[in-house]
Amino acid sequence: MPESTPRSFDLLILGGGSGGYAAAFRASQLGLTVGLVEESKVGGTCLHNGCVPTKALLHAAEVADNARDGAKYGVNATLDSIDMAVVNEYKQGVVDRLYKGLQGLVKARKVELIEGHGTLVGPDAIEVRGERYTAKNIVLATGSYARSLPGLEITGRVMTSDQALQMDTVPSSAIVLGGGVIGVEFASVWKSFGADVTIVEALPHLVPNEDEVLSKGLERAFRRRKIDYKLGVKFQGVEQTDSGVKVSLEDGTVLEADVLLVSVGRGPRTSGLGYEEQGVRMDRGFVLTDERLHTGVANIYAVGDIVPGLQLAHRGFQQGIFVAETIAGLSPQPIVEANIPRVTYCEPEVASVGLTESKAREIHGDDAVEALEYNLGGNGKSQILGTQGFIKLVRVKNGPVVGVHMLGSRVGEQIGEAQLIVSWEAHPEDVAPLIHAHPTQNEAMGEAHLALAGKPLHAHD
Repeated sequence: MPESTPRSFDLLILGGGSGGYAAAFRASQLGLTVGLVEESKVGGTCLHNGCVPTKALLHAAEVADNARDGAKYGVNATLDSIDMAVVNEYKQGVVDRLYKGLQGLVKARKVELIEGHGTLVGPDAIEVRGERYTAKNIVLATGSYARSLPGLEITGRVMTSDQALQMDTVPSSAIVLGGGVIGVEFASVWKSFGADVTIVEALPHLVPNEDEVLSKGLERAFRRRKIDYKLGVKFQGVEQTDSGVKVSLEDGTVLEADVLLVSVGRGPRTSGLGYEEQGVRMDRGFVLTDERLHTGVANIYAVGDIVPGLQLAHRGFQQGIFVAETIAGLSPQPIVEANIPRVTYCEPEVASVGLTESKAREIHGDDAVEALEYNLGGNGKSQILGTQGFIKLVRVKNGPVVGVHMLGSRVGEQIGEAQLIVSWEAHPEDVAPLIHAHPTQNEAMGEAHLALAGKPLHAHD
């Protein structure tokens, strides 16, 4: 007789995305029995229709730009066309390889994968397809979905990132509703693929959660790329025709294009899952927790996009590890939200960690904060790549660096050192003596700290 499926675990996790599977793997590593409930595919939004496939598109877009611009480097290439069937095949190949590896890890970690839609039915129980599973501890990790606006139906030529990732043609023109991370990334891809793009953002700037100098820098870069945008104006309505969409704005402007991408953020996937019925505190669909991610109900924790804060896969991943270690009896340090690295992978890239200058002044006082910008014009590798941008440092006077903000091609690769600097509360004088290899963009990080420490070399005093 085959061994029966376990019905009780040390830890039962609802949702197999970045936060859920990280909790499962770490808990198993620490000797706990683990059940992981997933109705679709392990890896969640990030792997299957979020971070990974969009970055594959962005890499294809970079290759397109390189072909288009090759002549100025003496490489006489031409861009004939974009074959979306092949682009999608490449994109799916990346996803499939990572998914296969993740499936192997689930088995290797001896995590019991419970396939099906799960509902919280008790303080220690989840029901899946009529079967009841119990556990000493439960982690809610059900992720997020692409939001729309009230009355704005996602159908036909009106789409979210979910449908945009499946497109088999490049639109000749597109309107992007929302200038946050998802909006500017798709705008960047479509422009590189040859589309005319207009972004509509109700707030005064693109990537409005970033330091204002990054937003303004990205706006300048997008103007140079001939990506249009309308800022500080709200969407009013959309009409679909046989050939495209007509989008009306509250200021009376009417825009026409092939498609409308709705990228107004992601909502928590918590409806109808039994959370409120079991006493889990909610706010606008988000699960409320303490700093240790405990919901206040029994031994129920929550991680990832359903917890208020940054909706980033690596945040959920780290929260999953944190909760698993907490349940196993360790005492991990709570995650500091401001010190979570943030990268927007458009061209040019936007990367940041820590406090914006305005937030630092709000917390520490105007007179206690200073900021410095180091222009990538002084960086050899950036000149080789042909990118413009800067690194901005925010520090407490006579104290640590509390924010690093970057704009330029490939600057997301610098976020690791930036995170260490902010998280370990390094002073500019601590970073300035570190050796940064030449010629790399990473040198710009060292040069910026040299300048803030009062000894600029490749920068004007």
